[in-house]
Amino acid sequence: MAKKKGRTPEEASVDRAAIELIGLACDLGIDTSFNRADNIIPCPIGADGLCCKNCAMGPCRLVGKVTRGVCGATAATVAARNLCRGIAVGAASHSDHGRDIAYTLLDAAEGHAPDYGVRDPYKLMEVAGYLDVPTVDEDGERRPINDIARDVALAAIGEFGRARGTLLYLKRAPEKRQKIWRELKLEPRSIDREIVDLLHRTHIGNDQDAEHLLHQALRCALGDGWGGSMLATDLSDILFGTPAPVQSQANLGVLREDMVNIVVHGHEPTLSEMIVAASLDPELNEYAKSKGAAGINLVGICCTANEVLMRQGIPLAGNFLQQELAILTGAVEEMVVDVQCIMQGVASVADEFHTDLVTTSKKVKITGATHIEFDEERAMEIAREIVKRAIDRFPERKREVRIPDVRNPLVPGFSHEYIDYALGGFYRGSFRPLNDAIVAGRIRGVVANIGCNNARIKHDSLHNYVVEQFIKNDVLVVETGCGAIASAKMGYMTPEKAFELAGPGLREVCETVGIPPVLHMGSCVDNSRILTVLSQMATEGGLGDDIADIPAVGLAPEWMSEKALSIATYCVASGAYVIMGGHNPVAGSEEVTRLIADGWEEKVGGRLEFLDDADEIVRRALAHIDKKRAALGLPEYDPSKWGRSGDGRMPELLALPLEERIEAVYGM
Repeated sequence: MAKKKGRTPEEASVDRAAIELIGLACDLGIDTSFNRADNIIPCPIGADGLCCKNCAMGPCRLVGKVTRGVCGATAATVAARNLCRGIAVGAASHSDHGRDIAYTLLDAAEGHAPDYGVRDPYKLMEVAGYLDVPTVDEDGERRPINDIARDVALAAIGEFGRARGTLLYLKRAPEKRQKIWRELKLEPRSIDREIVDLLHRTHIGNDQDAEHLLHQALRCALGDGWGGSMLATDLSDILFGTPAPVQSQANLGVLREDMVNIVVHGHEPTLSEMIVAASLDPELNEYAKSKGAAGINLVGICCTANEVLMRQGIPLAGNFLQQELAILTGAVEEMVVDVQCIMQGVASVADEFHTDLVTTSKKVKITGATHIEFDEERAMEIAREIVKRAIDRFPERKREVRIPDVRNPLVPGFSHEYIDYALGGFYRGSFRPLNDAIVAGRIRGVVANIGCNNARIKHDSLHNYVVEQFIKNDVLVVETGCGAIASAKMGYMTPEKAFELAGPGLREVCETVGIPPVLHMGSCVDNSRILTVLSQMATEGGLGDDIADIPAVGLAPEWMSEKALSIATYCVASGAYVIMGGHNPVAGSEEVTRLIADGWEEKVGGRLEFLDDADEIVRRALAHIDKKRAALGLPEYDPSKWGRSGDGRMPELLALPLEERIEAVYGM
């Protein structure tokens, strides 16, 4: 049973809703990830990457006078192998997500999954071009949409096991970046092959050179970022629509005491989109009313939340560390999960309440949960069954409902397509205005703040602190995943926040375009959207000709998953400087720590560092942005030049006498 020891709720999270429910868990004696993190002391040897259990002669712990494993493996080899295995698993998880979406598109195109179809034909045509799929027949006539969709799906599936050549999507990168990959033999041959290759190398008796291992790690991660993940994003847009701004709300206060509350949690939009449709069904809503509820309230946790938020405006209940807390409100009838980032601890918390935990993926079962396997061929039928089960739970609530009255508005849905449109309209869409704002110095640079929550780091604290510091310093922030949800809960994702927090130059840009200072770009698999934005900025001109030239930094301040390692590595391989928060998983090897920073920067122009101090993260990120500005010959950042124009100044001007107002505006 949980005991009120270790961190107080206020020390465990900065989120007011989370603090309230962590306290409730302590009072009720219910275990959560927060108190488990306090009660479990991590092994310092494993934490530094110096424990090897890759064969039955181990585990070998390289500590003290022990400098080699039984097989003779050094600290550098052991640390590099451990990091490589994490990157390979992360690449496999996100890429396999993309494979599943490709098969859904294929089933839809061939008529086997009638509840799905092509929702964005324009995106389909664009992707067809990348995958060398013809869109017109021999007579120059447009081919039927379903025929194109079928061939796009087959081409995408082919990228996972292509027999010859390299991934087709690599051509979406700037030409200079493609040349670097080509010369270094880093071009992924196929998605699956690079994952298998990397895992093969880490088997006992294989690759025993840290630099050589880490070279393949770059190649494997590129297959994820410019392959599996990018395909997952594009094919999801084709099936469910390319995101554009919508209005919604975020935090646990979006739950409703008088309604049937269903939480979708995980990562796959194939399931969640059907749950959305079923929850809106008039017949099911009438059934909910017959059970005493006012209707059905659907909310999201983690990256499934981001998927249905940015396309359908479904409210965000919270991020990774709030999955157990949502159930603690006593108001959740059902939590429906698929894959990735689902804690097994959710099942034991659900047992204390009336909540039905439903697993749906062929790949995932949780002991104690109800398993209803999702089948795209019967998608709506299964979704309706799941929603009906939730409704039947409503009269069974057995504890007092405690929903924190905490929520904030947000405007999500900033796909790279919408950013292009927002900056120039339908006919003149362009990244030129963004580049010009950076060149002029209104925007100092760009930070991509992504990644997870980590129960060993104060919940949301690093995300919120670094984001606020960056926007105050005129840095535009783009976000995905649980980092995006952290900002959403703080209200950073509204245009009005620019007037409160943004520096003067960034405020002018947000004011002119009508965007928030922090842009929600999707789920964690959608980091590929950020790669696309950076590529378009590089090819637009004015900021060099490669991703490595742009004044930009990638951050994952509260990372915890192997997916985050893959994301970080493919961003580095694309030329980005990436900072990860928390403990360095290869801290036990100075050689490996140097290789992923100085070594990778010399090789591919990007570097990876692990920092546990928030102020140091901000300092190094800003220093890197300023260094890149100087290398491009751009003016030194000077916030005093901006902030004296636009609507934000109107109240001040209108308060002046007419003559003073004219002088202030025209200098007369």
